Amino acid sequence: MTAAAPSATDVLIVGAGIAGASLAAALAPWRRVLLVEAEDAPGYHATGRSAAFWHESYGGAGVQPLTRASFEALDRPHADFAERGFLTPRGALTLGRAADAAAVDAFADEFRPKGVAVERISGNAVAALVPGLRPQWCEAAYESGCRDIDVGRLHAAYLRAAKRAGAQLVTRASMRRACRVAAGWVVEVGGATIHADLLVNAAGAWADRVAAASGIAPLGIRPCRRTMVQLRLGVPTPAALPLVIDIGGDFYFKGESEGRIWLTPHDETPVDPHDVAPEDIDVATAIDRLQSVVDWPVAAVERKWAGLRSFAPDRLPVFGSDPHEARFIWCAGQGGFGIQTAPAIAGLLAAQLGAPEPRGAIGRIDPSPFAASRFA
Repeated sequence: MTAAAPSATDVLIVGAGIAGASLAAALAPWRRVLLVEAEDAPGYHATGRSAAFWHESYGGAGVQPLTRASFEALDRPHADFAERGFLTPRGALTLGRAADAAAVDAFADEFRPKGVAVERISGNAVAALVPGLRPQWCEAAYESGCRDIDVGRLHAAYLRAAKRAGAQLVTRASMRRACRVAAGWVVEVGGATIHADLLVNAAGAWADRVAAASGIAPLGIRPCRRTMVQLRLGVPTPAALPLVIDIGGDFYFKGESEGRIWLTPHDETPVDPHDVAPEDIDVATAIDRLQSVVDWPVAAVERKWAGLRSFAPDRLPVFGSDPHEARFIWCAGQGGFGIQTAPAIAGLLAAQLGAPEPRGAIGRIDPSPFAASRFA
């Protein structure tokens, strides 16, 4: 451990990635909060390895309300939280071949009624946004509202806000087990024993393991490996290249700097939770898929990495009390959309645990579709 853990707390949050950090920041003004993190530093496995963006349609129609409601907090945060916003313009294309026209139409038709600004384009209008695009990729839905997220700065701001409100963070502290007692929980963390009124499972890929170690039935949170590659290209692609996502889910890429892109084969390879590394076959698959889309020579693979993405069985996030144990709180299953939905999830869940109801767009969201009780 990097600091001594207290002997008791109101709320013990397991995991200090974006899920745990944002919840701690929202809840700490109202409850005593302790964040425990198994790694040397928070956000190591997922948050710190994200190619994060705010893309309103990403994650599907069920996730979209959380993404939309989080926009203001990310773009125009309170001055005491951050001196400037965390978003910068990017734009996004959901891209298909000529044969995918109906699928692209259906995508646009699904999100327009939800207020998402989706423009259906084809032919030359698509080619103008992606230089070197192969002609068969001629159907797209364009979302001008897509933004990049400064993930590191956002995560650090949540941790600072939590600390300022009195929350404590202990790193290098694995949760070994938790036992339910009359007054809440007795939790073994590293070499310490901590009494907590509420136990929050924000452990990402380890969420089901934390549940099992607490005597709680797992929900089927599935950890998956996601591969990312930074390529240097042999052509001068613009840094402001849009986020380009395959309508079939086989890739996405975006500009990183002049002549460089970030690329993924959008893999979701089920794995046991651990410190994942990229597989050569996944890197090769990503490049092969890219070259079927654009006529760009690859000069070098400059970086490659992998991170963990965790999904509930229905691919929606899970937050709220366990259906069989009200003092065990889930905050998990956030897939690849946990950062863009963090303000909404944190605000809604904190209100369930003792903070005031959130105002504005977040306060208008019905949290029931995301409750753990749906798996009861």
